[in-house]
Amino acid sequence: MVEKEGRLSPGVTKMYLRVPTDRLGPLIGEEGKVLKELEDRTGTLISVDSVNGSVAIEPATPYTSMDRLLKARDFIRAVAAGFPPEKAWRLLEEDQTLIIINLKEVVGDSPNHLSRVKGRVIGEKGKAKRNIEQMTGVYLNIYDDIIAIIGDYESAQVAREAVEMLIQGRMHSTVYRHIDRLMREIKRRKMREYWSKNMFKL
Repeated sequence: MVEKEGRLSPGVTKMYLRVPTDRLGPLIGEEGKVLKELEDRTGTLISVDSVNGSVAIEPATPYTSMDRLLKARDFIRAVAAGFPPEKAWRLLEEDQTLIIINLKEVVGDSPNHLSRVKGRVIGEKGKAKRNIEQMTGVYLNIYDDIIAIIGDYESAQVAREAVEMLIQGRMHSTVYRHIDRLMREIKRRKMREYWSKNMFKL
């Protein structure tokens, strides 16, 4: 889809997505500052229909890469999922990913069940959400019936597993032990990779 010199192939034109109208304000920003910064940082042109929440993303130049288009798209999806722009900017960094869990697709549309599940993920006074964020280094947000995660790929996957375990009714202490074990394994593997890569430079 992307040519060798970074030009987008002729078939790549626009990406479309829909944003809840109550999230258009944070996306656009005061006097359009957030949207303008997003366009500048990703080399895109973004148009917003404030009536129905439709958003179109297109390259600002022939040299805007597909990766930058996808970064702009993920930023918009993160804001649409309830993240403030200050946290969504993280997605423009290398190796950062966005995971979105639609609770209605997982547990059905019973209001009582949805409320109970969200309560488990948030925890008393936000404790469970805060613990998952601190243990994995991700950003976690619950908005409407959506749970969204921003973080590096491996940590975001661990956070997703933790959220799914809580949705399934596992005890919080069990989930925290699971996170701790997985994050220790990731840390040990990264240390091994670091030393094996740098031992020949000594």
